This record gives sequence, C-alpha cells and structure tokens, in this order.
Amino acid sequence: MSQALELYIMPGCPFCRKVLSYMERQGIEIPLRDITANPSDRSTLQNVGGKVQVPCLFIDGKPLYESDDIIAYLKAHA
Repeated sequence: MSQALELYIMPGCPFCRKVLSYMERQGIEIPLRDITANPSDRSTLQNVGGKVQVPCLFIDGKPLYESDDIIAYLKAHA
C-alpha cells in the first residue's frame, strides 16, 4: 500500500474488533491509535474527522468511517 494509513480504534468496540479480525486474518498491519489510551489521538480524530467515531481509517490524513467500508478499502488496496 502506498498510502499512509492509521486505524483509530477503541477497545471493546465490536466494529473495531470486526476490522481488526479481518486485518489479522489477512496479515495486514496498520499503525493503531487507541483513542481511550491517548488523548491526543482522540483530539486528532475529533479535529480532522469532525467526530469521535471508531473505527476510523485515516488514508493520507483523510478519514474513512464504517467497518464495512474500511474492510472494502483494505480488500481493494491491501
């Protein structure tokens, strides 16, 4: 993948687990940002994305929400 990717997550979120499970099955590794463990990651998600919603995949700094959309993106680009 040539794009810079970061996945914003929250432990216990079933939609985050869905994306993480897919990534694990496919051997995809992306830097993870836990918004509950790091207040600056939460702020970035709020400021750039306009809302605090996870999972959120940042693709070259642009947010992509919804677990199914994230998985579809990874299927197409991984």
